[in-house]
Amino acid sequence: MSTHRTRVPTVQSRHRTMAEAALAELREAIVLGELVPGTPLRLEDLASSLGMSISPIREAVRQLEALGLAEHVPHHGAKVTALDVEELRDLFQVRLALETIAVRRAAERFGAEERRRAAGLLEECVDERGRGDIRRAMRAHTEFHFALYEAAGSPWLVRLIRPAWESCERYRAALLAQHGSLQDRHAALDRALLDACSEHDPDRAAEALSEHLELFGDFYSHELGGRGIFAP
Repeated sequence: MSTHRTRVPTVQSRHRTMAEAALAELREAIVLGELVPGTPLRLEDLASSLGMSISPIREAVRQLEALGLAEHVPHHGAKVTALDVEELRDLFQVRLALETIAVRRAAERFGAEERRRAAGLLEECVDERGRGDIRRAMRAHTEFHFALYEAAGSPWLVRLIRPAWESCERYRAALLAQHGSLQDRHAALDRALLDACSEHDPDRAAEALSEHLELFGDFYSHELGGRGIFAP
């Protein structure tokens, strides 16, 4: 699929810089498969699609490269990267380490306001997925998890988690779009994670998080060659 045939959603948010808004739109388009692996990221085409100048688009593409969602090809410019299973293993190892620290700390600090916010976002995720709006479901799912991580009270920890999380989003979209036992298990583990934090149980929160991440190994079992997501 070439960029001139791919409709990228119009930028809505004006409170962000143009480069940040462009990055959000392009990242989401890659995650949802609107810009498929191998698609050239031509600055002029993207600038026209988003109604921007070249400068913020160039910066957004650089950020996509930093996230591992795009790669620079000498003499050809940038293109959307292919899915890489070994990279996925590395990302999940990083996520397990960082997010375990976050949910353990969140469970120790969780209050009524944190629970109210996280529960509302989880309900929104379930509702949007039920309506078939995967874009909104993914946004709510992300906000739900970061509501937990932010409850840990460490801005630096959240900053470290976010790049690995964003690099995994293209794998997550496929799971959220599915129906059946895997998705039911995914929803149950999100609920278990929320309950563990609400009940101030760090061990149970860490266990729910680990099972949540291992679920991706079940979904991508063929691509992983039958090995779990955390297999050596």
